[in-house]
Amino acid sequence: MALERLDKIMGGSGQFTRSQARALILAGEVTVNGVPACRPEQKVSREAVICAGGQPVDTALYVYCMMNKPAGYECTSRDGVYPAVTGLLPPALRKRGVFPVGRLDADVTGLLIFTDDGGFAHRITAPKAGVPKTYEIFADGPLTAADVEALAAGVAMRDGTAYKSARLTIDQTDPAHGFITVTEGKYHEVKNLVASRGRHITAMRRVKIGGLSLDESLSPGQLRPLTAEERDACFSS
Repeated sequence: MALERLDKIMGGSGQFTRSQARALILAGEVTVNGVPACRPEQKVSREAVICAGGQPVDTALYVYCMMNKPAGYECTSRDGVYPAVTGLLPPALRKRGVFPVGRLDADVTGLLIFTDDGGFAHRITAPKAGVPKTYEIFADGPLTAADVEALAAGVAMRDGTAYKSARLTIDQTDPAHGFITVTEGKYHEVKNLVASRGRHITAMRRVKIGGLSLDESLSPGQLRPLTAEERDACFSS
């Protein structure tokens, strides 16, 4: 197991700046596996139990979380019409530089992953990776078997945009309700696919990424860590 400087691990947690970590260590406020630490440059493993002022320090190299995104928030750091969804994160995660994986429009709710692991995020969002994303949709009228066939065949829009095969499943008890699974993640893909069939989406939420499903127990805006198994599930179907 690789060893790293104690102040570096603490500074990367988002709970302290690196200078604050050094000050706490020198003040005797930090323990490593129950033993007081006295040097900021002390080399420790991320597997060690590090506490500052009696409180545990998050030593994980990367953070992976799931949020049930509410409506009215944008997945961008730029100034926009709506507030940024990162504003819903705890301060420690914002300080770590955690970001949303992919984007959901302000009016789209549901499964949103946050991480500070760029490689993990790229594996999910890269079009070539083909990670399926499933959205629950409500349309302004009934969806039909012809719509299922058309989306499965791929759709070419009038502006030249081409969409690969998408899977539409219609709720047999409410034909205006269904689920669409796409693998490209192009801008407004799901909305445009439905529009190509003469319908418009009135409500939409993401419910699945790969084999990872939204935790329905999460309230809108609520966040929880992903387990290792859930992270792996993102790349299974």
